[in-house]
Amino acid sequence: MTLQEQQALESEYVMPTFARKPVEFVRGQGMRLYDDAGAEYLDFLSGIGVVSLGHCASALVAAVQGQAAELVHVSNYYYIEHRGQVARMLSDLLNAEAPAVDRTPWKSFFANSGAEANECAIKIARLHGRRRAEAEGASAVPRLIVTLEGSFHGRTLATLAATAQPVKQEAFQPLPEGFVATPINDVAALEALFAARGPEVCAVMLECIQGESGVHPCTAEFLQAARRLTAEQGALLICDEVQCGCFRTGLPFGFQNFGVLPDVVTIAKGVAGGFPAGACAARGVAAEVLQPGDHGSTFGGSNLAMAAAQATLTALAAPGFAEQVLEAGAYLRERLAALPQVEEVRGYGLMVGADLAEGAPAAPDVVSAALKAGLVLNATGPRTLRFLPPLICEKAHIDTLVERLAPLLEG
Repeated sequence: MTLQEQQALESEYVMPTFARKPVEFVRGQGMRLYDDAGAEYLDFLSGIGVVSLGHCASALVAAVQGQAAELVHVSNYYYIEHRGQVARMLSDLLNAEAPAVDRTPWKSFFANSGAEANECAIKIARLHGRRRAEAEGASAVPRLIVTLEGSFHGRTLATLAATAQPVKQEAFQPLPEGFVATPINDVAALEALFAARGPEVCAVMLECIQGESGVHPCTAEFLQAARRLTAEQGALLICDEVQCGCFRTGLPFGFQNFGVLPDVVTIAKGVAGGFPAGACAARGVAAEVLQPGDHGSTFGGSNLAMAAAQATLTALAAPGFAEQVLEAGAYLRERLAALPQVEEVRGYGLMVGADLAEGAPAAPDVVSAALKAGLVLNATGPRTLRFLPPLICEKAHIDTLVERLAPLLEG
């Protein structure tokens, strides 16, 4: 079906929640996408950081095809193949940079998306606070969850309440209560918040590298302060790794770049290479909070999702893969920073944001022009481009990107 036919159908039958770009992708292979007319595009968005192994990676295709021929779905009432293996793989990866003394098993709840994983983390934090208050005989239950300004945790009502961006929240008021935001990388503000409201806090929930806001990393000092303050208060530290996890930064998870070890980690996007999957993993007492009946999902951890996740994580954890991501990411940042129209480049691995200088075209206009030039890019604001290519990205792909992007920045 042609682009024009799809546009007509969606205009009549699909809710207009996205301002779609005027292209219909029908096929992909590796770093490349192809539209209905056969035109080729180099993909530097990977489905918003999802297509970890590139489009139609053979190992992922074989895993999904093979599982679909055996068993698609039976629900979480029963044991299935792959689920335990994926949970163990995630535990090993979450412990990869931890001191030996801290390498206790992580336990996962499997969901379908990052928002669902974050909902699970919120429920763990609230229930942990309640049970801690009961054990201590406290009259007040800590329910407050601290998040960061500019954060993004999802679009359900609870995760939207955690997302400290008023422009996204206003239309859906009243939102669930119990969230408060503090500035990113402001240790003094975080300490003041704990000094004033510490007994109310059940968790700090943050992205170590904010993605949707334009790739803004936390500092190690700030994350270590969050770890110290939550530990002192008996609260949980939750790291939202939906975008910066699964080797996107070159390490298995983003928090591992900063020398902290959280209590709860949320995972999605790249974990299954493009198949819908998410997880909320917890360690220590946090891993034992949820009991039968406290939480659930009809489709979470399905046969297909677990087969896809196992194939994806196996490829990501292969020797040399992480080093390739680090090398390509450093080269991408270097080439972008050399462009005269680029003012600042931020990021880790293949999670990169670039702010355009005054006088350069607006970032959304660059994205539109790039599409015509055979590049799939993303703008997170009027002056910021975000780059989230498949993790198989190589220097030659980056050279092509810069060659095509440079004249577009001239206007």
